[in-house]
Amino acid sequence: MSQHSNTAPAATGSGTRDGLVIVDKPAGFTSHDVVAKMRGIARTRRVGHAGTLDPMATGVLVLGVQKATKLLGHLALTEKEYLGTIRLGQNTVTDDAEGEITSSTDASGIARDAIDVGVAGLTGAIMQVPSKVSAIKIDGKRSYARVRGGEEFDIPARPVTVSQFTVHDVREAVADDGTPVTDLVVSVVCSSGTYIRALARDLGGGLGVGGHLTALRRTRVGPYKLDAARTLDQHQEKLTVMPIGEAAAAAFPRWDVDAKRARLLLNGVRLDMPEYGTEGPVAVFGPEERFLALVEQHRGKAKSLAVFG
Repeated sequence: MSQHSNTAPAATGSGTRDGLVIVDKPAGFTSHDVVAKMRGIARTRRVGHAGTLDPMATGVLVLGVQKATKLLGHLALTEKEYLGTIRLGQNTVTDDAEGEITSSTDASGIARDAIDVGVAGLTGAIMQVPSKVSAIKIDGKRSYARVRGGEEFDIPARPVTVSQFTVHDVREAVADDGTPVTDLVVSVVCSSGTYIRALARDLGGGLGVGGHLTALRRTRVGPYKLDAARTLDQHQEKLTVMPIGEAAAAAFPRWDVDAKRARLLLNGVRLDMPEYGTEGPVAVFGPEERFLALVEQHRGKAKSLAVFG
């Protein structure tokens, strides 16, 4: 299915069409900042995002406008792709460049073979402990809030999948405090919930020198890539909205139904549905390309997750 985005002018209230807006997030903005800015551009309160990006990070942030906000929870579960720089030789409080440095170790002598072994150990299905300065909730309270409150606590490891972890370049450098460090330019393809700064921390920890993330750019969320993203300034000039049906067809398997089945489905009848061989949502389309619903298979029947029809 084409991922070409149609343009829609900023309109008042519900005049903005339902759909996804793909933003190239600038550094220094929280995901919430971007949502707030987009509410002004799209002139609607109904804006949400699928999966946060740290303020330091740039790149693909998927926003939903109007009815498309109901897609976001399902899109947030899709695979992500990143390009980043890991600095070996220094740990920080936040596991990235925004935090205070807690230790420095000469990392100039690390062999490429040792780096490759460390990367291989962090590839595949792994257990990862998220960064303490993260939005993870521990007993109902955000982890970063607990850190700021001076609490001592542990975050349990969680299963994540790193399907690709590639080192593209190895550069020796000198940190601001004079420590000889090694910078790695890496790309990562991973499941939702994977922290790239935790990968940096764990790679450095495994090599005995510490590590943190100094730059991060998200290049893909599910099927939505950087080439479809626009900066906030570009959206301000001309708001680019991917129609909700096109967005759903790009992200999920597609099931086309006739007018009769469409009516039954919209009335809550659980229809027999085809086998798709994958778990997760399926996008249902009726006559004339009308996007009706997201469903999932439950005992051979279509169970509605969200209705759009």
